Amino acid sequence: MKVLVVDDDVVSRMVLMHLIDSCGSFDIVEAEDGADAWQQLEAGLRPAICFCDLRMPRLSGMELLQRVKAHAEINSMPFVLVTSANDKDTVLEATKAGAAGYIVKPFQAEQVRVHLVNFLDQAASGYEHDAETPADTLRRLGINAERLLVYLSGFQNQLNAASGDLQAMLAKGEQAEAQVRIDRLHAGCVTLGLHGAADALKSVAPGQLSNEAVQAALADVLRAVIHQAGLVRQESA
Repeated sequence: MKVLVVDDDVVSRMVLMHLIDSCGSFDIVEAEDGADAWQQLEAGLRPAICFCDLRMPRLSGMELLQRVKAHAEINSMPFVLVTSANDKDTVLEATKAGAAGYIVKPFQAEQVRVHLVNFLDQAASGYEHDAETPADTLRRLGINAERLLVYLSGFQNQLNAASGDLQAMLAKGEQAEAQVRIDRLHAGCVTLGLHGAADALKSVAPGQLSNEAVQAALADVLRAVIHQAGLVRQESA
């Protein structure tokens, strides 16, 4: 599957390409900036997922995201932003605009792997389909669709951060601490009506947590969050 990597910094682009390559066998296509990426997309390039730097000359990551979402043939392509730690407000804006998530420089392998597993694993479990309807969630929480999207976006950011944090905890043998973090995420799933995602986290054996099982569960939850956010946007359009 094709993975598009967009970054005007050649070193950052090479590092990210290396991390993607280490996750599996992918056909990686690179673009030196947003304008180059858009030219390739207009010429017919159809990647399965795009990793794009936020701040670039000629055409920024945000501008490229907006063009992608306005293009009927590629608007469903997962678009992952590559950012620095001080871009939080812009990342929130981009997530509302349809970005699938983000990774923060300096890159962590697990951050990249979560997005690849989420979008390119053809053996998806289907957990994302076992969820409360957005309308029922809105009524239960007493909020509007815009607020629910904010909640889902915030939860998605928590999941991205949890991937690397849990890997570090488990590497240190901190099973109890990792379980507390997983329980907190489980509570978030229940609050948002993501029943299948909650089951995915519960399926991870307490006290015997392995990084492989935890990351697989997180990928299921991330799929569910993104799927639910898409339904909210469809129903509120």
